[in-house]
Amino acid sequence: MDAKQLIAEGKAFLGIEFGSTRIKAVLIDGKGTPIASGGHGWENRYENGVWTYTMDDVWEGLKDCYADLKKGVANQYGVKLTGFSAIGFSAMMHGYLAFNDKDELLVPFRTWRNTITEEAAEKLTKEFNYNIPQRWSIAHLYQAILNKEPHVKDVAFFTTLAGYVHWKLTGEKVLGVGDASGMFPIDTETGNYDQGMIEKFDKLVAASGTGCTWKLSDILPKVLSAGESAGTLTAEGAKLLDPSGELAAGIPVCPPEGDAGTGMVATNSVAKRTGNISAGTSVFAMIVLEKALSKVYPQIDLVTTPDGALVAMVHCNNCTTEINAWVNVFKEFYELMGQKADMNELFTKLYSVALEGAPDCGGLLSYNYTAGEPVTGFDKGALTFTRSAEAAFNLGNFMRMQLYSALGALKSGMDLLLKSEDVKVDEMLGHGGYFKTKGVGQRIAAAAVGAPVSVMETAGEGGAWGIALLAAYMEANKASGQSLQDYLNKEIFAGNKGEKLAASEEEIKGFEAFMAQYMKGLPMEQEAVKLVNE
Repeated sequence: MDAKQLIAEGKAFLGIEFGSTRIKAVLIDGKGTPIASGGHGWENRYENGVWTYTMDDVWEGLKDCYADLKKGVANQYGVKLTGFSAIGFSAMMHGYLAFNDKDELLVPFRTWRNTITEEAAEKLTKEFNYNIPQRWSIAHLYQAILNKEPHVKDVAFFTTLAGYVHWKLTGEKVLGVGDASGMFPIDTETGNYDQGMIEKFDKLVAASGTGCTWKLSDILPKVLSAGESAGTLTAEGAKLLDPSGELAAGIPVCPPEGDAGTGMVATNSVAKRTGNISAGTSVFAMIVLEKALSKVYPQIDLVTTPDGALVAMVHCNNCTTEINAWVNVFKEFYELMGQKADMNELFTKLYSVALEGAPDCGGLLSYNYTAGEPVTGFDKGALTFTRSAEAAFNLGNFMRMQLYSALGALKSGMDLLLKSEDVKVDEMLGHGGYFKTKGVGQRIAAAAVGAPVSVMETAGEGGAWGIALLAAYMEANKASGQSLQDYLNKEIFAGNKGEKLAASEEEIKGFEAFMAQYMKGLPMEQEAVKLVNE
């Protein structure tokens, strides 16, 4: 069946993901091939000390994204969108959307970007003996309780952005296990929230003096694993998505997921001993674990795959922003010399020359902290570059240093996994702008993690493609009952293993030498942060 017929008969699969700056829709066929897409740009707001999006932002953005998809389908195929085999919704993880028993939003949406829950995160981490980062939903709820905010006694339900959108379109208060693992810790044996920690939290609430009579289990969304049914699109939901009335109700919808989970699916890294690195403005790496870690690390988040396997994640705020700034400086110089710069060519040449640099960067050192970097203990940032008089200061070493520095904080966290915990990883999948220049970021990332890194062309489709694949998997699972890993390997990525690169022993040792100086120089960066921010 060709794409036009597939769309006309309502047999394609739709995935929509709410990213931090863009809402994206991807339409795929049964083999996972993208056949149409749409999008809508949006930005968070900083209002009354809180990073937020309004609910109007959410719904107007969703409608516009879907309308853009419809327009693209009409132009490309000459058919209308009236139905799908299945739909999936995903979004940025964590954050806080709380509702009362009348389904009214109690306070403006508090996104993952807020760092206003430090006290709650520290207390819960100690109480649970489990790392609770500031951006997690439970940290937001407990901080509101510690602040004695009046709304907390009225909370009847709280969820993530993906969970909220799914609820309004299907009537189901559910969440995929991957997204749920960023709300509250998951017991991977049961595939549900950790009951012992829930009981501890209920005791904290009872002793808080806030008048809360609810139990945590009653206000959390129900946890579902990939492949399970998560309801169908209601008539009201169809109108929210497509006000024209052309979209039919009754379409199956898969469990809503977070962007970490859809990234794992999009890079085929849901199996144990696999992982992925997403490197752009920020950077995070995830490895699917064979066993639990021996102790709590504040630098490491523990989440799950969309089918419930334990994942260690290191998330860093800074990656390519400083590289981009230096490339722009070189562009200015090039134009000063009377040349016209092609930015793609400029990025390619400057990234590529990094491979000519010394494996340890020749004694050059920098910190790319445009913002704070919690993994290395910084709540604010400062951009620094230093070298000794004897250092080999040339373009190759300078660009290699910039690419190393972009992964420096990430490697410090990854080393806790790979060295302190002896976590084994057979292969990492890379995606994001850092990997755009063929073979460069990929080779340097391989040196950082000491394992081969593969880059797939399809990884560029991103999380909207990942959630579309989960929608397709839900339908396929009804007949086959195969695991998510088998489905991805056999049905989606068969024959598409990506291009794999391994770093040489010399490159691995070179990155280690750079990191020794990087860690030793952190006190210097702390002084720079003080001076710059004063």
